[in-house]
Amino acid sequence: MCGIAGLIKTSGNNSNFREAFKNMQHRGPDATGIYEDDELILGNHRLKIQDISDNGNQPLFDATNRYAIVFNGEIYNHLDIRNKLSGYNIQYVSSSDTETLLYGFIHFGEQILAELNGIFSFVIYDKVKKQLFGARDQIGVKPFYIYSKQNTFAFASELKTLVALDNFDKTINYPALANYMNYLWSPGEATPFLYVNKLLPGECFTINLNEPGNLNRKKYYEINFDGKRNNQDEAAWTTSVDQKIKQSLKSQLISDVPVGFFLSGGIDSSLLVGQAKSIMPNEQIHCFTIKNSNGDHQDGFEDDFKYSNEVSKALGTKLHVVDGGIDVLHDFDKMIWHLDEPQSDLAPIYVVKICEHAKQEGFKVLISGTGGDDVFSGYRRHQAIVTDKFTKHIPNGVYQFAAKIIGSGNSNHPTVRRINKLIKHKNDDALTRLVGYFEWFPIMEHLDLFHDDIQSQVVNNNPSDYMLKLLDNVNNEQDLLNKMLYLKLKTFLVDHNLNYTDKMGMSAGVEVRVPYLDIDLIAMSTQIPTKLKVHNFQTKYLLRRIAAQHLPQSIINRPKTGFGAPIRNWVTNEMATMVNERLSASELNKYHIFNPVAVQKLINDNKSGRIDGAYTIISIMAIQSWMSQFYDNDNLHN
Repeated sequence: MCGIAGLIKTSGNNSNFREAFKNMQHRGPDATGIYEDDELILGNHRLKIQDISDNGNQPLFDATNRYAIVFNGEIYNHLDIRNKLSGYNIQYVSSSDTETLLYGFIHFGEQILAELNGIFSFVIYDKVKKQLFGARDQIGVKPFYIYSKQNTFAFASELKTLVALDNFDKTINYPALANYMNYLWSPGEATPFLYVNKLLPGECFTINLNEPGNLNRKKYYEINFDGKRNNQDEAAWTTSVDQKIKQSLKSQLISDVPVGFFLSGGIDSSLLVGQAKSIMPNEQIHCFTIKNSNGDHQDGFEDDFKYSNEVSKALGTKLHVVDGGIDVLHDFDKMIWHLDEPQSDLAPIYVVKICEHAKQEGFKVLISGTGGDDVFSGYRRHQAIVTDKFTKHIPNGVYQFAAKIIGSGNSNHPTVRRINKLIKHKNDDALTRLVGYFEWFPIMEHLDLFHDDIQSQVVNNNPSDYMLKLLDNVNNEQDLLNKMLYLKLKTFLVDHNLNYTDKMGMSAGVEVRVPYLDIDLIAMSTQIPTKLKVHNFQTKYLLRRIAAQHLPQSIINRPKTGFGAPIRNWVTNEMATMVNERLSASELNKYHIFNPVAVQKLINDNKSGRIDGAYTIISIMAIQSWMSQFYDNDNLHN
């Protein structure tokens, strides 16, 4: 719902804060507030969703004027918290969840975090203690960046505000850039700038204004995969999870502005629309979908329109159809600007197109099915890990023969790519195999893509080390599928899907809500037996059983397809000229990150079909675009 930022003042570091803060105005076009004293400056761009009066504007102060808050997000259970605060004789000036959170912190302190169900990042200023307290939501739906170097401390919802501050140190974190190529996203707190980190999901911090170099971060929440299962039968699980999803959705429909729905025609988004119909049987439900101009199936991506149209007709909703045409040259750079990070996917372009259309139609809030795959096991890699104990014993020759027959000489065939990945990791230990499924283009095997002096910085930072270390948090969980789901929730979901879902939505002034990522629903999901997640090679088994009560059977049985663009086809066709121009030797030498000879070989090998390098090519283009917009001073814009 907002964009927030703040800066602890030290000598001469605050002169352009207000100008830098304008780089995030898209996140809150309805109102802007800035508080400044001798030691601190706080800013908020507000998107009015709950209590749309000016009483909810920020920074918001308590009655004593001791505390101030800047808040981004929604607290869905804030009325329950107000009830718990009823004995404190609070004189509220608004009906906003922001004010509820402020008084919750005043009276309960850090313990208020255990009460929050929502999507949020916030900072509270205590003028007496001269202290800031901040936190990010448990799952990481809302972004939070921290710039910390020596005695400089600043924070913001988006990187583009921080980088525009006076005296910002732009030292590049090259291992992080390697991560964007290895995974197509970068897991964990690292960003492309050495002195900027992300506050992790479920983390909070305190910092004293007199000690701006002493940041105290700690974890307040962890997803509890503890190895325990609730072995109630399938029917009981179907009922309880159905009710929990509906409860989550109902709480997220609360808004003082119209709420619409993303509708791809897949199970996740369609089920939410079906449940909304049962919650609001007499209300017109508005859904938004993409219709691609080619309308065909390419490289695992399929036009959603025929499915979303079928769901809409079956449920009697209003379907708003958005033209999926992409101007790659223009939209690519715009996408990277809004993402803050050089992610290597074109799906975000479709998200912003839907959100822009929804905003024009009067919708500031959209409900998304994001997270359904991550919570209920919807990806093919989940099938792979469930069958791991069987497939790892199959001889490599059998795999290779199958790949040859299936691919008929096409190394880019989706099934061939998956078989080759199985072969690659088959002889690794179980956890290494698990982490390997997340790799897209193992950069440690392709260090030659970097200039020699960059290679030395990358080689000692194996991207898989962070993923393996994360698994220490679930040592009591023995099931490999649940270990993978934990990694998905802690990395891919946060650093890829949620990053672009939030950033692209807010670029259009639209808040995207994600009912499948309700913390109570996630806690329940960790107790579901594996056989109800992937059953007889069928992914999202339990969710399909639930969806069958709400949706046409053709939607339940729809094959899994990606949400995005056919990048492999585009790189060698529609984007070929752009690739050659953006990755020419002269362009690559501007930043001295990549080896032009090795990159040209990558382009040629991908074109010939010798390797599957399209996404790596896009990764390099994304990094070059990011460097142009975030590293070059002259190109900063809003």
